Amino acid sequence: MALSASSPAPPDPALVALNRFGLGARPDDDLGKIAADPRGYLKAELKQQDIALIPADASKNAGLLDSAAAIQASMAAAAERKAARDAKAAPAMQPATDTANNPTDAKEKPVAPPVEADIYRDEAQARFDRALGAAPGFVERLVGFWSNHFCISVAKGQIVRACAGAFEREAIRPFVLGRFADMLLAVEHHPAMLFYLDNQQSIGPDSRAGKRRGRGLNENLAREILELHTLGVGSGYAQADVTSFAGMLTGWTMAGRRGRLGEPGTFVFNANAHQPGEAVLLGKTYPAGGMGQAEAALNDIARQPATARHIATKLARHFLADDPSPQSVAHLAEVFTKTDGDLRALALALVDQPEAWSMPLTKLRSPFDYVVAVRRAIGASAGNEPQRTLRWLRALGEPLWQPPGPNGFSDRTDNWASAEGLKTRLDIAWQAARQADNVGNPDAMLSTLIGASASAETREAIARAESKQQGLALLLMAPEFQRR
Repeated sequence: MALSASSPAPPDPALVALNRFGLGARPDDDLGKIAADPRGYLKAELKQQDIALIPADASKNAGLLDSAAAIQASMAAAAERKAARDAKAAPAMQPATDTANNPTDAKEKPVAPPVEADIYRDEAQARFDRALGAAPGFVERLVGFWSNHFCISVAKGQIVRACAGAFEREAIRPFVLGRFADMLLAVEHHPAMLFYLDNQQSIGPDSRAGKRRGRGLNENLAREILELHTLGVGSGYAQADVTSFAGMLTGWTMAGRRGRLGEPGTFVFNANAHQPGEAVLLGKTYPAGGMGQAEAALNDIARQPATARHIATKLARHFLADDPSPQSVAHLAEVFTKTDGDLRALALALVDQPEAWSMPLTKLRSPFDYVVAVRRAIGASAGNEPQRTLRWLRALGEPLWQPPGPNGFSDRTDNWASAEGLKTRLDIAWQAARQADNVGNPDAMLSTLIGASASAETREAIARAESKQQGLALLLMAPEFQRR
């Protein structure tokens, strides 16, 4: 079924809550009950204590590692892989052995998956389990938004693959309903971000290490903080600000495997690599102060009006429309500023935006949101094998924790609405329908998942389906299911 349904009906308040803000309806959701107080339904989730956290001490999450342990495991595995390569490449100094009479010794041992792949799989499992069980999933959508805003990529290397999930659990989830400045500081201190943006390679030219090694600044972290994480493009900062800020951030690094600077895999401040002296950023002079110099700058940047506008624009684009109204953006920016970056207050303001409840559901679900909505719709738990979901995300162009660049995955519909992308969604809908257990009556599922918002075209297509599986697949490809 194509996405070109008849002109969209006014949005059903229940679907606004479940689709625009949440992760989609589940078979046992009561649309009528949700529609009676959709804003209250969303706000109730925001009031729950620690709702965004994934407790590592829960039995099903017992295998999750903190970032230091994950990085240490990756470092140890990398050392073992290097030793194995070196041994294999070394010239044969020993007499050849007769393997003809012992074919067992001649066979290659099966290669075990890298330890980083196991850690990544366990983290993905926890992420999917949380998304599938959340009701309505508004907080999980916020986690996804902020994780993409402060993105890292497992394509950077095995260390990032090992700690990507821990990064989200440690630097994003605890602050999703807290203060933006606190999240910003947690993110920029985290070894995953420092490694992803090469800050361990940034050496103050006038520092002890800089003079000894003849090395200089790496501006990646400073540039992305200003351009992507806070102020935004065209907000008035200059190249001189980037360079100065990069100097302030020197010394922010991760302790290596040998532990000379601290516990391997943890954040450390290396004073020997820090650019000494005062620094000027956005017209303000910051006195020399070691690690505290950049921390003071981050706290100031978090409160800049440009940061408020940048965050408000991105949040409105994610939840409301590709091109949100200036009024919505201005109101969200005002809330951000007046509450000192209180993200719970910002989420509440988003729910109360009139635009959220009056505009048709026209944004195409992102691949992650679509895959989760499919699995929620068919009542599927993540089980013990997340590989199918990971394959679907790769096929749709949004592999988990692997954006194409530091700017993250696109939030615009056009980027996901290609003919190839829609065909892949159709393939996934068919796979999900065939794999679903106890497929119910598609017409009944239509009422549960889409309700009165279903167009006559969608109802007719599902009613004429030749099997329950075909009806379910058509439902999962319906425009009303694809949009949020």
